[in-house]
Amino acid sequence: MHTLASQRLLLRMFRESDLDAYAEMCGDPDVMRFLGDGRLLTRAEAWRHMALVVGHWQLRGFGLWAVEERGTGLLAGRVGCWQPEGWPGLEIGWTLRRRFWGRGYATEAALAALDYAFTQLRQARVISLIDPDNGPSIAVALRLGMRMQGYTEVMGHPVVTYGIDSPSRLPV
Repeated sequence: MHTLASQRLLLRMFRESDLDAYAEMCGDPDVMRFLGDGRLLTRAEAWRHMALVVGHWQLRGFGLWAVEERGTGLLAGRVGCWQPEGWPGLEIGWTLRRRFWGRGYATEAALAALDYAFTQLRQARVISLIDPDNGPSIAVALRLGMRMQGYTEVMGHPVVTYGIDSPSRLPV
């Protein structure tokens, strides 16, 4: 399990001590609005979701990182590579606690994860699956260099697929 660092953020494995902040994030209607069915998670469900994230690392060798603000040590959210069974491709996903919105953290962390997907995981193509009404996440995908690829459905919910090919696959 790898740790990544950017200018302002540390992408690391989740710890039990992250539960309070993670449960706050998963219980915030503004944060959860565009994730899955938009349902809020209880503290116990947030715990199980953190365990799911850690288990994804064990099964796939990659996953979502806890995003820690380097200056404060506070948990800002989760960002990383996600591809559970049945997923349409390796996805870069991001979710931040509301108090960390508007600082460029999603883009900064997602750029680190995207670089990891291309250089360490040797992915030829990476996607992001975004609710069509989630303008801020679409803006992050565009800042990552992703382009709209089409529409699909994930877990019964319509999403827009954004994608980007590895720079090593682009014509010279």
